[in-house]
Amino acid sequence: MRYKILILVLSIGFFGCSKGGDSPAPTPKPIVVVEPSLTAANGVTVDIDPGTNNIYAVVGTSQKMEVRIAALPASGVTIETKLIKVLDNTTAFTNSISSTSLNNPVTVTGLVPGVLYNLSVVVTSKTTASNTKTVEFKMAAK
Repeated sequence: MRYKILILVLSIGFFGCSKGGDSPAPTPKPIVVVEPSLTAANGVTVDIDPGTNNIYAVVGTSQKMEVRIAALPASGVTIETKLIKVLDNTTAFTNSISSTSLNNPVTVTGLVPGVLYNLSVVVTSKTTASNTKTVEFKMAAK
């Protein structure tokens, strides 16, 4: 009788602890990539930028500059450069480049001595259009 009870208890224990089937495999969580902000402090800099209250003096009719991006969005950026005469608000120079580089050389041409200009550099992410930084300052040729 003891052996029958022992066999019964062991049987119940054995069948009670069986796995009973596979559970579904856990699904991996999606990886969220955060795009670097162009508007962050020093996210975009122009190497000749004298600041908003100063005028950058150019010797000659062209000026080389470099647009530097601290952290590049995955799909790159568009850099639009526009030079506008302050006197009559006409466009003297415009340039648009597509870039996947942190350092981007641009040469502004068409400067006329004695004329004051506003230079606008707009850097826009190709992934998120609202991720845009504008750098503006005045310049004049001597």
